Amino acid sequence: MTSPQQSVSAKPTAEPARISSALLRYRVMAWVTGLWLLLLVVELILKYAFSVDSLDFVPVVHGWVYVVYLAMAIDLAIKVRWPVGKTVLTLIAGTIPFLSFYFEHIRTREVRAVLAA
Repeated sequence: MTSPQQSVSAKPTAEPARISSALLRYRVMAWVTGLWLLLLVVELILKYAFSVDSLDFVPVVHGWVYVVYLAMAIDLAIKVRWPVGKTVLTLIAGTIPFLSFYFEHIRTREVRAVLAA
C-alpha cells in the first residue's frame, strides 16, 4: 500500500501557505456541496414521491455550488500536483451523496501529509 506522500506524483507547485489556503477552500466547498446535494435528494423525493414543489430552487443552487467546488478542487489539484485520475475522482465526488464528505477527509489527510514532509 502506498503512503499519502507517495500518491502525489511530484513536488507541489506552490508554497505551503498557498496550499493550506487552497485546502481550506476545497474543504469548505466539499462540505457545502455535500450538504446541498443531500438537500437536492430531499427535494427530488418530495417532488416525485409527494408532488411537493416548494424546494424548486435547490437544483439551481446546488449546480452553482458544484461549479465553485470544481474550481476549488482543481485549484488544489494544481497546487499539489495530483494526477489526472485522482483529480477527476475528486471532482466526481461532488455528484454522489455522502461521497464528497469522504473524499474531503481522504484528500485532506493526503495533502497534510505532503505539507508535513
